[in-house]
Amino acid sequence: MVDADQTFVIVGGGLAGAKAAETLRAEGFTGRVILICDERDHPYERPPLSKGYLLGKEERDSVFVHEPAWYAQHDIELHLGQTVVGIDRVAKTVHYGDDGTRAGYDKLLIATGAEPRRLDVPGTGLAGVHHLRRLAHAERLKGVLASLGRDNGHLVIAGCRLDRPGGRGGGPRVRRGGDRRGARADPAARRPRPRAGVGLRRAARGARRALPLRRAAGRDRRPGRHGAGRPHRRRRGAPRARRARRHRRRPAHRAGPGGGPGDRRPGARRRHRGRRGPAHLRPRHLRRCGDVASFHHALFDTRLRVEHWANALNGGPAAARAMLGRSLAHDRVPYFFTDQYDLGMEYSGWAPPGSYDQVVIRGDAAKREFIAFWVKDGRVLAGMNVNVWDVTEPIQRLIRSQARVETEALADPHVPLESLVA
Repeated sequence: MVDADQTFVIVGGGLAGAKAAETLRAEGFTGRVILICDERDHPYERPPLSKGYLLGKEERDSVFVHEPAWYAQHDIELHLGQTVVGIDRVAKTVHYGDDGTRAGYDKLLIATGAEPRRLDVPGTGLAGVHHLRRLAHAERLKGVLASLGRDNGHLVIAGCRLDRPGGRGGGPRVRRGGDRRGARADPAARRPRPRAGVGLRRAARGARRALPLRRAAGRDRRPGRHGAGRPHRRRRGAPRARRARRHRRRPAHRAGPGGGPGDRRPGARRRHRGRRGPAHLRPRHLRRCGDVASFHHALFDTRLRVEHWANALNGGPAAARAMLGRSLAHDRVPYFFTDQYDLGMEYSGWAPPGSYDQVVIRGDAAKREFIAFWVKDGRVLAGMNVNVWDVTEPIQRLIRSQARVETEALADPHVPLESLVA
């Protein structure tokens, strides 16, 4: 039975918010739990929108975090299709819905995630310009890819880069969806190589070896032709071409240029690299988790915003435990993974430019089977395994141990990684 003495409100219907609600009940919280979602669909995971569901490998129901009946069974008050329009921190109330319904709270969790970036150029309001954030977006994009495949049409993807701990790898995955249906998907990017914002600059050369696979299939990446060139209007209000920086037109539908934290949401000040969550998730009446939040990482002694599925999966429960008064350090090693054609990668750690003095390669980069380690003074800051599996755990143990290792042993595939951990 629900105890009405305490009310916890969660704003956001993604993985982080749903897992936070689940954790509150699993940890024995008996008060009211109110989950407010601005979409009419039950809370769902977003990676399938550009992966299994978009590719037609997974059914629509597979994206949902819980079965619809789960929320009533666990006394979760679920408000779908309701947008939060204001938060009064003094009165501890949340205002949501068209009629400004108020809900008082003892603890509040903001898990609103990220929003697609909109290109501020003429033509982006045309019917053929798409963003990929919501389930409804994915459903429309599936239809677009199917029709382009039949007509052998073109899809220009603005912001097509490999995953980073920001998790913004939707562009390459949409490209794969077009390939499966026979549609030509042309990425447009500023950089002549995959995104290297977390120290991937040298190892990205190995990732680039996947690109000739697309060229052999008639697909091409066009670095330097940035998608900020405006869509060219032609026929029925839809973009039929886009102007690139080099004044060349290409036939085009269009996808959006990635995403960032949902800064326009109410109730929190905008801050650099996302809204700040409390250091070490100390108990307070306001919490943030998931893509919208940055937090102090105890292991790296800095503020991070790790925009990836794993952060939502683990950050939601961590925030829920903090709401219950359990001061726990959220110090999981940052992690992301991506699959691009026959190239599979997993990245663990944090190695921003300038933080490391060398990159050690274990394996054969030419064959796209290797592990890259970012090292500073003999200590491993980060590691990325490419087409080498079942090594994430020892890599993360190396990072967490902060032990000094011999680079010769680190580079030698015959030396077990487990033996390098003190």
